Amino acid sequence: MDSTAPSIQANTDGTCNFCNSFHDKEGKIVDSSGSTLNRWVTQIQREGKGKQYDCVIGVSGGVDSTYTAYKAKELGLRPIAVHLDNGWNSQLAVKNIENTLNKLDIDLYTHVIDWNEFKDLQLSFLKASIPGMEIPTDHAIYALLNKSAIKFGTRYIINGSNFRMEHIMDPAWSEMVGQMDWLLIKNIHKQFENSPLKTYPRMTRLDLYRTRLLNKHIVINLLDLIPFSKTEAMQTIQNELGWVYYGGKHYESIYTRFTQGYIQPIKFGFDKRRAHHSNLICMGEMSRNDALQNLQKSPYPNEAMLREDKEFVIKKLDLDEESFEKIMKTPIKSYKDYKGYHNHKIHKFIYETALDLHLKRKRTT
Repeated sequence: MDSTAPSIQANTDGTCNFCNSFHDKEGKIVDSSGSTLNRWVTQIQREGKGKQYDCVIGVSGGVDSTYTAYKAKELGLRPIAVHLDNGWNSQLAVKNIENTLNKLDIDLYTHVIDWNEFKDLQLSFLKASIPGMEIPTDHAIYALLNKSAIKFGTRYIINGSNFRMEHIMDPAWSEMVGQMDWLLIKNIHKQFENSPLKTYPRMTRLDLYRTRLLNKHIVINLLDLIPFSKTEAMQTIQNELGWVYYGGKHYESIYTRFTQGYIQPIKFGFDKRRAHHSNLICMGEMSRNDALQNLQKSPYPNEAMLREDKEFVIKKLDLDEESFEKIMKTPIKSYKDYKGYHNHKIHKFIYETALDLHLKRKRTT
């Protein structure tokens, strides 16, 4: 990590707040002893008796979600895999999902998003000029998983997200707060495009309260409950499932590959590989020298792919080169510059109160 991360605080011993936070919290969040995992597996199986599925798993075709599906099946769970098709899947991602679920004998539920609605929403976020260009996708995935849990009659959502691979990330780079802020999404869309969002998967504050307090949904980060190594996970899914690597973290999506590999470094001046590599360093799976050498290379596997992706993204979003370059030159903003739950006093108070009640209930159970 370097000074392109606004919240970095360097220490005299050569460390920084990011890696110190990783090592301080790892033991509190990660439990590879098996005791917590066994408890959850027993509970999920008990509540799932007589049902077709006992949990929901989100799949993208990436390393973490693929390995999560593999381990869930190995543990004897009966998941339904849920996938959001937002129009940007690479052919390799589609093939990885197909191979994985066929070999694991897991059923798949795919929600194909309305492209015209989603295109306008993504354009809104590009024009809003904030780093969190993937907020619309992240929000839709979260909403879809919760709605799918209700649809398939389970409280349990098995997640591929995990502490070891994702803890180090400057909040300004991903604007994580905005991912659950439907009011922010709605207001940005209204300001820049304002076409109807009739079918877009959403989570209002009311929906959030319902899933947490009434439906009592529980999200389990499975990879935090097992001994997890990215290197070993990749080898396992390659050997056992025929999974094929796609060249970078989250590069199974063409849009994510383009935003992380081009828009964010060129317009916003940061490279998420710094965070991705830093997590691997803290896990002991990459040396700092190797990480620094890798950062000297382009985020893209090759220049031909970059040209193809740029042309494809511009065309798919119904832009032209001139309008895209205008977006690239628009002054940088933050999600804080737009209205959302985060700066709405009443909504913020209600949300924080409901969250506090949820956490108190969770601690007692």
